[in-house]
Amino acid sequence: MPAVTRVVLAEDEVLLREGMAVLLARFGFDVVAAVGSAPDLLAAARELRPDLVVTDIRMPPQRRDDGLRAAVALRTERPDLAVVVLSQYVQAEYAAALLDSGDGRGIGYLLKDRVAEVADFVAHLGTVRDGGTVIDPDVVRRLLHRPRDPLAALSAREREVLMLIAQGRSNAAIAAALHVTEAAVGKHMGNILTKLGLLPSDDTNRRVLAVLTYLRVGRPG
Repeated sequence: MPAVTRVVLAEDEVLLREGMAVLLARFGFDVVAAVGSAPDLLAAARELRPDLVVTDIRMPPQRRDDGLRAAVALRTERPDLAVVVLSQYVQAEYAAALLDSGDGRGIGYLLKDRVAEVADFVAHLGTVRDGGTVIDPDVVRRLLHRPRDPLAALSAREREVLMLIAQGRSNAAIAAALHVTEAAVGKHMGNILTKLGLLPSDDTNRRVLAVLTYLRVGRPG
């Protein structure tokens, strides 16, 4: 274990980023870079090779799960890199994606509210740095109570949209069939992908994966 833990911090809100940098420094961490976007996080971590990365999940440029994707990419390159991701909301699928990265050790998933509990937050960072795993209790509860049926979380309209997608219909055809706009269909599709835990990836077609999930589970009655 290094005498001083070198940290790359990624947070797009300037005041929170600067506040966290001061906080970490006060507790003996060496913040070697504090950045505001996922591409900058990737660049800083690859160049500086820190002991620990602390990142928000929702980051520029897309402000979706860019921070998480960057963290998973870094863990793929360096399985021993300790990573803590922070989220404003409980998203069990994000925790699952992180747990599947690297060698499964040195991972933390915490809600942003936990930062205010300074002593606990710093202790959690130390645990992750030392190879432990820390998952926010609220996230653990969601993981333990996830429905067995992956389609159970979908609304009736989202199931209807997914059924029409499985039939090979385009967004325009679905909009016409349901008497809604294409934008509404796109929104439903985004909700479906999120609820099924299909995170954005350059290597997979999430629409196809959603259909496969639908077919594997069986058509809802």
